[in-house]
Amino acid sequence: MANGPTRRITYRDAMREAIREALTRDPRVFLMGEDVGRYGGAYAVSKGLLAEFGPERIRDTPLSESTFVGAGIGAALGGSRPIVEVMTVNFSLLALDQIVNTAATIRHMSGGQFSVPVVIRMATGAGRQLAAQHAHSLEGWLAHVPGLRIVEPATIEDARGMLWTALQDPDPVLIFEHQTLYNLEGDLPADAGPVDIDRAVVRRHGGDVTVITYGAMLYKSLAAAATLAADGVECEVIDLRTLRPLDMNTIFESVRRTRRVAIVDEGWRSGGLSAEIAARLAESAFYDLDAPIARVCSAEVPIPYPKHLEDAAVPQAAAIVDAVRALLPAPAPR
Repeated sequence: MANGPTRRITYRDAMREAIREALTRDPRVFLMGEDVGRYGGAYAVSKGLLAEFGPERIRDTPLSESTFVGAGIGAALGGSRPIVEVMTVNFSLLALDQIVNTAATIRHMSGGQFSVPVVIRMATGAGRQLAAQHAHSLEGWLAHVPGLRIVEPATIEDARGMLWTALQDPDPVLIFEHQTLYNLEGDLPADAGPVDIDRAVVRRHGGDVTVITYGAMLYKSLAAAATLAADGVECEVIDLRTLRPLDMNTIFESVRRTRRVAIVDEGWRSGGLSAEIAARLAESAFYDLDAPIARVCSAEVPIPYPKHLEDAAVPQAAAIVDAVRALLPAPAPR
């Protein structure tokens, strides 16, 4: 929590400030993507930046993800610092060849002679009734790929501070912004600046169960922790922040204290990020655990459009509460 002066700001405005700061600080930075200029971006993140910086640095592109992501990679190789916006993670699949076969591999294939300092932003997640082609959480797929750094800011401060840190990375960084967070309001410290993208953060301390999560699931996990605290169960809630590389040291330190783990992931359970974390815990912290690892993930269906079905498909705080309770020792018989 900030101790000094703060100001009220939304997650969307924090992202816009981060882009504006990057454009101001470094003339090599430019933003490109579908509707980022005249329309201001699909979620209005870049609204007003075209008038402020002009069409050379705020570039509208055709509806061709493979083309403009590839152009961003080429610009990065040429010495620029491009920020490429893809409207939603589902559309990033159209640029998967450029991201996985080009951006992620050039440093390796060139023997370290070339790097690709590109930042690719995209919206992710469900909760706005955008249905199955606009609302999945596929960041776990891209976290599978060596050569990429994957980050997902959950807080206002991280939304404001992760971009500049990402632009200093010589290799490609993908920033996932959960679409339900753009309207989130919070207090941003007046001196907010770049933030660490190497380490996870403990957002709530507790000694009974470790809850590991990221993105919008952080808030449902914190709500579940508050419910459980009323019954005397204290959860330690870890916000991963960076999905690749994972900060397992923070996780291991917490698990050694609590000895129980629930992983909350909006992605699908099969082959997902929660599976990777659970496997690493089983490999390296098995004897620190007093109960099986619990996972709370989305139902293995395409995200539905109707609100009640969308809510049923995505992890909710009540399901996290139930999963944590199931990890606790049974009460002694009277």
